[in-house]
Amino acid sequence: MSLARRLAASVREDVVNAATAPARAYDHALYTIEGMRTGDVDPLEVAKTVLITLGALAVVSIMLYPIYYVFIAALQGEGATLYSPGSDLFVPSEPTLEAFLWVIGDLAISSYRIAVTIPATGYDIVVQTPAIEILDVSDYGVERTSNFPLYLKNSLYVAAVTVTVGMALVVPGAYVLSRRRFVGRMKVLYGYVLFTQIGGGLGIAALIALYLIFVNMGWTNSRFMLGLYYAAVAVPFNTWLLKTYMDSIPVSYEEAAIMDGASPARVAWEVVLPLAKPGLATILIFIFLAGWTEFVIANLMLEQQYHTLPVGLYALIGDYTIPWGRFSAFALCFAFPIVLVYLFAQRYIESGLSFGGMEG
Repeated sequence: MSLARRLAASVREDVVNAATAPARAYDHALYTIEGMRTGDVDPLEVAKTVLITLGALAVVSIMLYPIYYVFIAALQGEGATLYSPGSDLFVPSEPTLEAFLWVIGDLAISSYRIAVTIPATGYDIVVQTPAIEILDVSDYGVERTSNFPLYLKNSLYVAAVTVTVGMALVVPGAYVLSRRRFVGRMKVLYGYVLFTQIGGGLGIAALIALYLIFVNMGWTNSRFMLGLYYAAVAVPFNTWLLKTYMDSIPVSYEEAAIMDGASPARVAWEVVLPLAKPGLATILIFIFLAGWTEFVIANLMLEQQYHTLPVGLYALIGDYTIPWGRFSAFALCFAFPIVLVYLFAQRYIESGLSFGGMEG
């Protein structure tokens, strides 16, 4: 099975597991209750498990409460303030979806014109598909909407370039540095380490130089070049990270594949990369975040029609006031893709960061 099919199968498995989790939990609870009734399950062990679970839920609830606080502020709409998002700390006094409707805006499927030529007659048949309105926010009292759809499209474009170029550079580079021995290899590795450490110290000087380069080359409003820059910044650290993980994969697997007649390219594609899925998922998250959350460079280089979501969120801050309800709704919608990507990759994240074990 190819790597693409393996990844598609993993995503499909994750979706199925998420959809069937409540049913499995219900069946497990019934099994536990029946086991305690028949004496096969120790009630003391069940009590310990319940207490540990409740403690974990309490800790998670405390950690997630700031997000819930922001959600309450979003439900309060224009009446929300930073220190008083609702009537109390848990339930909004007058919940409304106005802020989310303002962020999302109108949703519709545009009409399309399809022309078909009949070969025997030369006549054209024109079919006009109807436009389908999914959501009209004016029906809910929202007259002006945000530029979130435009900023979302820009962010998706920049993130797609960042991830595509970054993965195309990081994966081969990590494999070569992990599996090949060549002149200057250690110097390259030390150079990668150096580039991961000097960014903060030279941040201001690098920012000025980067701005001058972008202005002189005419790239100040190029989302593609911004994505390339993000990918270049993400390469050193993520290459080192993935290389370290690939070092933990036994070379004997590759030797066995070569003995079976597999080419070097096939060995890398069919053997090493499937075993490196935890590391791949980890660097995918890091590279995606590099293109999705960066603010300073995007704010400096792009005009308003090319702004990404972080810059659009910052633009909501006024000179004297901040619309906290809309600001909170915008922030939650901005963070949602990050949560979605992480949820699909979480099964590999821990093992990818620990650099131990393998999944195949």
